Amino acid sequence: MCGSYRTLQLTLAILKPDVVAHPHIVQEIRSMILKNGFYFVKSKHMHMTRARAEDFYEEHKGKFFLNRLVCFMSSGPIWTHILAREDGIQQWRQLMGPTKVLKTIYEVPDTIRGQFGLTDTRNCSHGSDSEATAKREIEFFFPEFDIDKWHKEMEEVFQSGLVEFDEECCLHVPSKSMHHKADRGPA
Repeated sequence: MCGSYRTLQLTLAILKPDVVAHPHIVQEIRSMILKNGFYFVKSKHMHMTRARAEDFYEEHKGKFFLNRLVCFMSSGPIWTHILAREDGIQQWRQLMGPTKVLKTIYEVPDTIRGQFGLTDTRNCSHGSDSEATAKREIEFFFPEFDIDKWHKEMEEVFQSGLVEFDEECCLHVPSKSMHHKADRGPA
């Protein structure tokens, strides 16, 4: 790796049931994510059970909004994504906008929550708030994904731009030109 190599940071992103119920909004949000330089490393469409939502939001145990949040998150399908980008955690949180939707609509209307958020619970999206949280949340939704292995084996491929977006799978995959190079062997 050369000296100018910059590390891609992984973060967990969730598109919540309020937007997943509207495929055209999901498409608009994905477009915003791509325009902001994120890579989709993994994607999963799922429906969380109430028990699974309670496990995920365990840190909020005892807070007044927990029951409302758990009921909402288990009310319909969600999309979970592992996103990668330089300073990915902070950049994703900035693109989402603040949790308080009413404030967000007026102060940062071009964010995801500013455009599509309905309430503080139905605020379209979730994002990890630190590297430790990202690691825990990625392992929660993608237990088969090895973060260290990805950094070791795939990060440079992504960083070098040798990937293309597969819209059907909603993830970046090694580009066809990279496959052709691998077939020919070293130059």
